Amino acid sequence: MKTLDTVPNFLENYQPSIQFLRSYYNQFPDIFKEYFLYHCKDTDERHHQSIQRYPQVFDSIQLVHKNIAPLIKGVEKTYSSLYDVTFPIDVNLIVGGFGSNAYTYRQIIPNVTFALERLSPEPSHLKVIIAHEFGHLTQNILSDEAGNDWSEVDWKSPLTWLFQEGTATHFSRKTVPGLNPSIYFSYDDQGEVWLQFATLHKQEIKYAFAKDIKKCTPQEIFHEWFSIRGGSKFGHSRLGYFLGDLLFQERILQLGEMKTIVSWEDHGFKESINGWLT
Repeated sequence: MKTLDTVPNFLENYQPSIQFLRSYYNQFPDIFKEYFLYHCKDTDERHHQSIQRYPQVFDSIQLVHKNIAPLIKGVEKTYSSLYDVTFPIDVNLIVGGFGSNAYTYRQIIPNVTFALERLSPEPSHLKVIIAHEFGHLTQNILSDEAGNDWSEVDWKSPLTWLFQEGTATHFSRKTVPGLNPSIYFSYDDQGEVWLQFATLHKQEIKYAFAKDIKKCTPQEIFHEWFSIRGGSKFGHSRLGYFLGDLLFQERILQLGEMKTIVSWEDHGFKESINGWLT
């Protein structure tokens, strides 16, 4: 595993101008091409908004930067111990434009990027979001070792996303145990109301997702159910993560942990999730 840390270039040279931001992005073109393609708008308006917000989080970015590297190493060791995996990847540390907080690349064994302006500096919070992203990576590694036929995976299906997020949430609980349950969804201390709502209304949420599967495009479903900028239906964003966790935990009871982790190779995988939803 190799860490590509772009953050000192930002912190040590920061100027509140779009010219500076463009210069910073251009130093790491491959990293920011992926970021702006899928995770943040690359517009002058968005960059102006970021410049207005950076002073409020500058100290936090510095704390996250101080804490995150040893925590990544610790999470890596825990995964290696529990699941006998190694990570032949790049881990990128960036300061972004208040888009996604962390994400894996669209690869079979994916690289990982953390956007520090969107992360809590609290070590337990950082460990959970690191563990979540490494959970996506671990699922792919274990599935690849199990002989998964990747050509059969429908990457654009919301049912696949549901399963992926449930798996990563499960991994984060296993590798960073004992925290308040809401932290595994919010990665900070602000998720209690969200989790209480989701728990009280889980059947309504499940039925609403099932309806959207039938009538909405994948892009619309992603925005409503998986994006931090969605959530118009219930007033809470990212409820797809809660549903994915419910799905994964129920499949564990039927199949066991390891079979569940790699079960997207099973015949009738999507049909079984549709059956669970309805």
